[in-house]
Amino acid sequence: SLRFISLFVLSIFFIIQVPQCQTGCAEVDSMTEAVAGGSFELGCISCKRREEVAGSAIVDWHYKPPEKEDFIHIFQYEYPLPALLHEKFEGRLQWHGTMGTKDVQIGAIFLHNVTYNDTGTYRCTFHRTLYLSPGEKHVTIIKEIELTVVEKANPELTAVISEIMMYVVIIVLQLWMIGVLIYCYKKIYAENEDREAKKAARAQKILIDSKDSCDGVHLE
Repeated sequence: SLRFISLFVLSIFFIIQVPQCQTGCAEVDSMTEAVAGGSFELGCISCKRREEVAGSAIVDWHYKPPEKEDFIHIFQYEYPLPALLHEKFEGRLQWHGTMGTKDVQIGAIFLHNVTYNDTGTYRCTFHRTLYLSPGEKHVTIIKEIELTVVEKANPELTAVISEIMMYVVIIVLQLWMIGVLIYCYKKIYAENEDREAKKAARAQKILIDSKDSCDGVHLE
């Protein structure tokens, strides 16, 4: 069915994206195409290799326009408060990551009122501290997103496949219904022909029997 196909595609995508030796956290890449005038989530996920190890993280976001070489610091999240650091994104950036804990693994931000000037490279940096028994361990994870702003959203792969499968199912059902109608018509026609043939045979038999009876009558 259509739903089964969609779930199958999403399952394959999830299996590909989930790194080995990680449970409860999947490092899915961010989307890279935003629609002008809408809102868009800049995804950034950094999973810990061992969930049982306590830790904390500070997340920094930087932005570089296409024509520039240097990144500018635009956003920072350090539990419990986010901080907007550049006027270009004033009132448009919202924290969309892990809440209620210093142990941040989802560092996503939401960009509202997207404009064509938002096109460029976004860098997400996790400054993670792991509290191990011998001492603290500091880890830095950097991820980059090449964002393109378009006028109209392009259909995603799963949506395209689902739409194709929908039309395929409709066509198959229509062909099946036509086949059933043809089969039923042929069956009814054959039964009608057989019934007419039997009726004609009975009529002929009655006629023959009647003729034989008349032949057996001797007029005096």
